[in-house]
Amino acid sequence: MKVTRLFAFMALAGLAGSAYATNGYFSHGYGIKAKGMGGAATASSDDAFGGANNPASMAFAGDRLDLGVDLFSPRREASRSGSTGLDMSVDSDSKYFLIPEFGYTKQMSSTLALGVTVYGNGGMNSDYAGGQLNCGSGAGTANMICGSGKLGVDLMQLIVAPTAAFKVAPNHSIGVSPLLGYQRFKAEGLQGFSTNSSDSANLTNRGYDDSIGYGVRLGYMGKIMPTLTVGAAYASKMKFDEFGKYAGLFAEQGGFDIPENYNVGLAWQATPVMKFAVDFQRINYSGVKSISNSSSATFALGSDNGAGFGWSDIDVWKVGVEYKLNPKMTLRAGYNHGENPISSSDVTFNILAPGIVKDHLTLGLTHVFATGNELSMSYMHAFKNDVSGSSPNFGGTEKIQMYQNSLGIQYSWKM
Repeated sequence: MKVTRLFAFMALAGLAGSAYATNGYFSHGYGIKAKGMGGAATASSDDAFGGANNPASMAFAGDRLDLGVDLFSPRREASRSGSTGLDMSVDSDSKYFLIPEFGYTKQMSSTLALGVTVYGNGGMNSDYAGGQLNCGSGAGTANMICGSGKLGVDLMQLIVAPTAAFKVAPNHSIGVSPLLGYQRFKAEGLQGFSTNSSDSANLTNRGYDDSIGYGVRLGYMGKIMPTLTVGAAYASKMKFDEFGKYAGLFAEQGGFDIPENYNVGLAWQATPVMKFAVDFQRINYSGVKSISNSSSATFALGSDNGAGFGWSDIDVWKVGVEYKLNPKMTLRAGYNHGENPISSSDVTFNILAPGIVKDHLTLGLTHVFATGNELSMSYMHAFKNDVSGSSPNFGGTEKIQMYQNSLGIQYSWKM
């Protein structure tokens, strides 16, 4: 299959939809090999996903094409107890999502590599059935927040990252990836928030809206010893057009940017068959008002300083180990720990986006064929976590909880 056809397939498949909520709403890793290592990839050059991890890694990756897909399964539940006639519990119906990703890199000379990475940055999804409550409009007609019909949101973010990496010395490289983003969003059943919206006509049930955005990721990689590699990358905030159909929901009249983030890491080849990797990542959700503003803010939804999800900045640690069982089989395992960005005071609003899991266990493997091509797989389990808080809108105590599983497969062509 030609690279151009693969790229077109990835772009179209990515637009079909995705839903991540692992490290906040970022993925725990990018590329199936990284996902098997807990997401640790800042100091590794095993694939063509440098545009998502560290652009400088492409200088050492060789000529290759990686095509993968992850079957992602988040399980979300929301409940309310101790209220006056509004107690209930409901699970989110949407449970399976296919998340495709694509990477290609080519060595143009001994010092220059060019490539592209296409990936789903992350997203939020919830899909709760309605018709359980009587909120004054009749028995069994309202959803959990006293809106009509189903309750939920669907956010997908796709990023195309063309990448250039330069060897500034035989063992040191720098890289740059312009980030070109597309995102799509819809919300349903939020009529219960209409009295706190600056534009209730553009609050909910407007169908899908989309927007285009841009940013940049910069990276460095250095092999400072024969067995030790270090890496660092920084991604600016990606500025997106506003969601006009949801100007009464998100702060700044529908603004929803991707926050800046950075990561540093090292990889240690402890023995010829054993490698350890560790990454630290910082995601600055506070730079995006619609994400970080408190849900109890006094300004109306959609206004310049309107209420938001109340997410705080988070630190993420990713640790992985790789063992080469034999020349054809490599095994991987990893652990990823991220902070929960949601506090108990913001539970009601985050029924829509319960990105609260913290601890992830991962496994992975790669089989090398006689041609040199590779087949890689990964598995991730995110352990259940919950957050509870008093409901300022409906009384009683509300609780959101979630756990996740994912299973990924990737085929890689060496060129």
